[in-house]
Amino acid sequence: MLLVLLLLGGLSESGLRAADASGGRGFVGVASCAGSTCHGRMEGDGKVVRQDELMRWQEPSTPGGAHSRAFAVLGGARGRQIAATLGLGDPTAAPACLGCHSTPAAARGSRFLASDGVGCEACHGAAGGWIAGHYAVGASHAGNIAAGMIPLEKPQARAWVCLDCHFGSHRAGQFVDHRMMAAGHPRVSFELDLFSSMQAHHDEDADYARRKGRTDSLKFWAVGQAMAVERALTLYASSKGSEGAFPEFYFFDCQSCHRRIYDQAERSKTWEANPGRPIPAGMPPFNDENMILLSAAARVAAPGLEGRFDADSRAFHAAIATDRRAAVAAAGKLAASARALGDAFAGGGMKGDMAFAIVQQIAGGAIAPRFTDYEGSVQAVMAVDTLLNSMVKSGQVTVGAAAGIRSDVNRAYAAVKEPNGYQPAAFRSALGSAARSIGSLR
Repeated sequence: MLLVLLLLGGLSESGLRAADASGGRGFVGVASCAGSTCHGRMEGDGKVVRQDELMRWQEPSTPGGAHSRAFAVLGGARGRQIAATLGLGDPTAAPACLGCHSTPAAARGSRFLASDGVGCEACHGAAGGWIAGHYAVGASHAGNIAAGMIPLEKPQARAWVCLDCHFGSHRAGQFVDHRMMAAGHPRVSFELDLFSSMQAHHDEDADYARRKGRTDSLKFWAVGQAMAVERALTLYASSKGSEGAFPEFYFFDCQSCHRRIYDQAERSKTWEANPGRPIPAGMPPFNDENMILLSAAARVAAPGLEGRFDADSRAFHAAIATDRRAAVAAAGKLAASARALGDAFAGGGMKGDMAFAIVQQIAGGAIAPRFTDYEGSVQAVMAVDTLLNSMVKSGQVTVGAAAGIRSDVNRAYAAVKEPNGYQPAAFRSALGSAARSIGSLR
């Protein structure tokens, strides 16, 4: 029940951590799910669920196998170079790495192996309390949840779990700071619905819908944006927000600093003024990729909260130009506004026909001028992609029609393929073309 209460607003993050480590809820390991009568078949021919979920999780050639590969990459050349630079020793045994490259387990059973990578329990929760009842005759999903399984069909629950690694948390080994990125760790990027679809190992059939309901991709996308903003601001306001005399640069837009430097007769301006950030010219901006997209969603799905969120967003950016104390206070207000939007979206505020309107907002005159930096633009094209997919899933757009405009979406992806070659104006043009093509299908 602890996890259920958390998702209803009754527990803090520390409450979730306590639930993970509580008695009877130890981590039993991937092998405990691998029986041929459970999830370890070679063919997806089970009567209730596919039962080849483990094989799909392990698939080495697809994005769906990314979690199972997470541990193995630590032992590669890049992983060892990063660990050596940071003085971490063997990366396959370094706590700073294992928090996300393996299942972050508290109490471990005899069958648990860190080398399994990001296993079943990293997402579904420690199975010690529910695995036996999970496959018993008459078992129900509600019973599994009551015993400690995480209800991933709920967008807030899934976002909470995913963001631990795909943005960061207070837990040891779950924060990629600027020092790690300087040592060679890739920038962390995430979009809840798009990444979920790439990692899905199940079929959403009639049985799934009866037990868990149909997945609302539009809602997952919007809630994911809100919770990403809240997580970023909460961590920024904590002790992780600074390192020594410097701010923790992880929270700031990478390309605002990592640009070519020129020394010539005439100045070479390498940045664009951003209407969403009232900060002095040349000041590194807070990475607002999710704030921009959340503002677009709020304009359509929660207009009563949109004004508050945008005002708090601008106030936060302005406070960063003042001092850390003011920035932390403003971060708290903005996090609360993001949380209110997430609650509104999760509570039924999203409707399938809103996807068209949100795409138009993203590429419209109020939002598009804010795509002046690489990170926000990457998030924008992922949003357009996932919203188009949601239209197909809900039956508003046919598969054939979506395929016909895929070239426009791919052109927007191409505009953000290489950060060193990013051109804001070219990206906004590509994004606008994709949005117009989607709008024509309405």
